[in-house]
Parts: sequence; structure tokens; C-alpha cells
Amino acid sequence: MDSAPRSAKGRRTRARLIEAGKTVFERDGFLQARISDIAAEASVSHGSFYHYFDSKESLFREVAEQVEAQLISMADIPPDAEHTSDPVERIRAANRSYLTAYKSEARIMRVIEEVSRYDDEVRQVRIQRDKHLGSRTEASIMRLQADGLADPRIDTSYAAEALGGMVARFAENFFIAGHKFDLEMAVEQLTIIWANALGLTQNGMAHSPETAKSTRRVPPATFSS
Repeated sequence: MDSAPRSAKGRRTRARLIEAGKTVFERDGFLQARISDIAAEASVSHGSFYHYFDSKESLFREVAEQVEAQLISMADIPPDAEHTSDPVERIRAANRSYLTAYKSEARIMRVIEEVSRYDDEVRQVRIQRDKHLGSRTEASIMRLQADGLADPRIDTSYAAEALGGMVARFAENFFIAGHKFDLEMAVEQLTIIWANALGLTQNGMAHSPETAKSTRRVPPATFSS
């Protein structure tokens, strides 16, 4: 990765190039994106680009890393949801956060998915995201088992891999492949599946008639990305 500039002005210019690159990559795709267009979008000269990045590829990897970090930050989860004693509510909040973040970044995620098929460094960024999510999920399952809330027979590493992969693949189908889902229905169904997989239904998973009826009434809808 290119070294960060030392001056505040340089850092601002570099950040502007990253944002401009994201805009151009979303609009034109990776292969069609040109450095001259990125420089123009950032309001810098073509030559200035190379003070901050060696190539279009290095800029794209930086964009991908920032986007992937945003997906797993869970920064929008309210403190009361993050610290609630109800494990199902925590799962619901995490699923909503991930899907909402993915929706907002769907255009660039489509490009990242394409580039990761032939660029090892971009693929490694995605692998690191999955590892980070997996470690966090595994730790959460361990705590639930220690508290007597999750099925003790579950292998935490297998469960983290399976459940994390389910949500990530669902997000790709939803926002990139264009499958028809409703966001709130998706959050609720993924939460139910996740809770059932861990054996949490016997420990407080709500099955109220109101929830069941509201879930059935929601018609599928396509969300534009």
C-alpha cells in the first residue's frame, strides 16, 4: 500500500482521490476507469495522482479496504441494542447493520466482487473481512454457550463460518444479483435462522402472533442499489 502523506494538505488530497476513485469505479467499473477521470473528479492534475498512488490498482485496493472495513464496523448499532441482555436482539441489530451498510455500498461492492476474482490483493481484503467477522461471531457464540444460552454441541468455528457466510451471500444476492427481498423481512428471517441454528429459540426467541402476522404481510420488493 502507498505510504500516507505527512502534511494535512496531502492527507486531504489523498482522501479526495480515494473518494473520487470510488465514484469513478462505481460509474465506469474497474477496467474502464481511467486515472485522468479520477484526477479530474478529485480536482487534481493527472501527474499529482502519482504523488499518492502508484497505479489505478493500488487506489482501488485502498477503496476496497475502506469499504470492507465500513461493512463490519457496526458503527450504526445503538448502544442499547449492542449491550442488551437479549442475544436475539443483538443478532437482529448486527444483521440490520450489515445489510444496511451493504445496501449503501452495493455499487462499489459489485465492482469489488468482480475484481476479487482476478486480483489477489483485493481478494485478501475480502478474506480479512471474513476472518474478522468470523472471529467476532465465534467469540459471541462462545459467550452464549458459557452462559447456557446456545447449544453446547455446536462447534463455534464451524457455526461462525456457516452463519457469517449465509449473511454475506444473502447480501450479495439481495443487492448485487437483484433477487427480490424486503429489507425488514430479510433482517427478521436471517435473525430467526441464526437464533434457531444456535438453539436460542428455547431461551427467549419471540414467536408472538403479532410478529408472525406482520412478517407474513410484508410483500417482497426490489431495493435499488
